[in-house]
Amino acid sequence: MTATVPEPGELRGRFVRLTPLAESDLPELHEALARPEVFAGGFGGGSAGRPEGRAAFDRWARAYYFGRGGDTARPFSVRIVGGPDDDRVVGATKLGDFDPANESTHIGWTGYHPAVWGTAVNPETKLLLLSLAFDHGFGRVKIQADAANARSRGAIEKLGAKLDGVMRRDKRRADGTWRDSAVYSVIVDEWPEVRAGLEARLDRFARDGRP
Repeated sequence: MTATVPEPGELRGRFVRLTPLAESDLPELHEALARPEVFAGGFGGGSAGRPEGRAAFDRWARAYYFGRGGDTARPFSVRIVGGPDDDRVVGATKLGDFDPANESTHIGWTGYHPAVWGTAVNPETKLLLLSLAFDHGFGRVKIQADAANARSRGAIEKLGAKLDGVMRRDKRRADGTWRDSAVYSVIVDEWPEVRAGLEARLDRFARDGRP
């Protein structure tokens, strides 16, 4: 199957709904992400990269989600499904770095409101994005994190992604220091097992009545 870049569109699960990120989402996204604890682990270049104020955040978000990859990237707002917070934007993510010839793509640029850390939000977001990628013929999906970010690395490993290696001195952080990047991936041969694991986790959340 030849890999093709997916068209922009909504992805819906039991706990979250991913909608193409729009300018009108930025106020809610600011509320969710412009927090010291979100940037502290390395998101957006680390603590020094956290924009101060709405205007600065909007400029940062446009560059972070719309700037890299241009029209071929697929940035999404992450919205809650059901309950008192139905349709609330709690984060954002992006499927990008599409390389159809080599059937590879990258899930990244992901940040969430701390209130949804450890809930069904991240596993279902990743399930929806991985499904989108593999359904469009991609054979490898990269997910990476600052090698020093134990929380993000643990979340990636819990998804079932495998560590490909650590790229040393890979990216400059906002404070000028250099980040090592822990690079993980899920490949198409592993996808059935990874999908089953994610669905089982979401079933447990549903049985417990937790988002």
